[in-house]
Amino acid sequence: MEGIITGSSRKGLVFTDESSVNVRRYGKLKKEKDEFDGYNSDNNPRKNSPVITMDAPHLDPQMIADNSPYDSTLSPSSKSPWSSHMNEESSTSNDEALVGSLVREEGHIYSLAATKDLLYTGSDSKNIRVWKNQKEFTGFKSNSGLVKAIVIAGEKILTGHQDGKIRVWKVSTKNETVHRRVATLPTLRNFLKCSMKPSNYVEVKRHRQVLWIKHYDAISCLSLTEDHSLIYSASWDKTFKVWRTSNFKCLESMTAHDDAVNAIVVGFDGLVFTGSADGTIKIWRREVQGKGTKHFFSQTLLKQECAVTALVINGEGTFLYCGSSDGLVNFWVRDTNLEHGGVLRGHKLAVLCLATAGNLVFSGSADMGICVWKRSTLNNEHTCINVLSGHTGPVKCLAVEKDPDAMCNERRWILYSGSLDKSVKVWKVSENAATGHGGHNNNQATRLSVDSYTRELPRVSSLRKMGSRRY
Repeated sequence: MEGIITGSSRKGLVFTDESSVNVRRYGKLKKEKDEFDGYNSDNNPRKNSPVITMDAPHLDPQMIADNSPYDSTLSPSSKSPWSSHMNEESSTSNDEALVGSLVREEGHIYSLAATKDLLYTGSDSKNIRVWKNQKEFTGFKSNSGLVKAIVIAGEKILTGHQDGKIRVWKVSTKNETVHRRVATLPTLRNFLKCSMKPSNYVEVKRHRQVLWIKHYDAISCLSLTEDHSLIYSASWDKTFKVWRTSNFKCLESMTAHDDAVNAIVVGFDGLVFTGSADGTIKIWRREVQGKGTKHFFSQTLLKQECAVTALVINGEGTFLYCGSSDGLVNFWVRDTNLEHGGVLRGHKLAVLCLATAGNLVFSGSADMGICVWKRSTLNNEHTCINVLSGHTGPVKCLAVEKDPDAMCNERRWILYSGSLDKSVKVWKVSENAATGHGGHNNNQATRLSVDSYTRELPRVSSLRKMGSRRY
């Protein structure tokens, strides 16, 4: 069940293939008939206990079982899946090092969120686990299964699920290891109120109508305004919805794209960016109207054949980055009225996730690697200073935070990477790392043949689950 996966970092190696198009995509994971709920004291898998459900044609009751206590026996401290270790050479010679690995036969890792000294991990099991100082700290259950998104809004933890619901959790004031579900969006009250009016139902498929406040397909991502007053949820149902954080009321729903919305980020100047499987990035302008909001379509920033898979805006709000299923990362510059800044070519397969920290950009891919890009403050050129390897499956999610051990003027970060190989890895990354021999920027890339790169990649079953533009 548990063990350590070793990793390495390949400085200066860059891989590109301009002929790779629309390449490979991941479909929905087929839910297994019997999901696993951790392990018992005999280290044997234990199947889920029965879930109590309520049948109603329109109601969306909150599940009492979501608030069931976290069973600490599923992951005793004596059998912690975290194995922290430092590469002996890294402490003296390398700025990048694999610090620790988590391996648990509990499901693919789909979402990560880091706050202060805690790391939240979501997978296609019903357990959301919490880690502290690279040791398992606590966890909480959600009977929805796959957790596709986690964001932190102050004292609230928001999780987006494949069942189309958002769940809101808070840490108990009496016991910091206890997380209680305080709401499920849409709330039951909001659901009942809206269900009374026939005009609140919209047709989503032939002979099928749903309330406009409810996602009828999987939630792909979540985003927050800077003041945490509004929650944005994007879904495979082609819409994004806006929720008020104070009372969890759904304020607005926008049919944004012709296909699944894979990514959404709240940007600068009241702008919202959405990326879709239809190959477009759209910009929406937010206006406050009374107690609600109204979003207006502004422009299409990108239109291409391959799916848009990930979006991120850097911390200063000056650059927008987009990952695509063709393995490319495009970026736009705010200071030049969102002029296209260039293309970063470092992956052979789809870019599945993006993250930024300081002048660094991280891109995780289905090719199992993580490219570390450094942006020049002089001309906005991006150089690949490292390729972090070690995962044996596609890298699905990234989270980054400031390294607490860094000196005052040292720009060093802790990077977390979650993969479909069912592991989470922890890396230390520094902006001071020198570009290795063969490093490249977006204007002049060092090339390696497709065949030579492909031979370096282990074959895993996850790579054969292709065919969908949804991520």
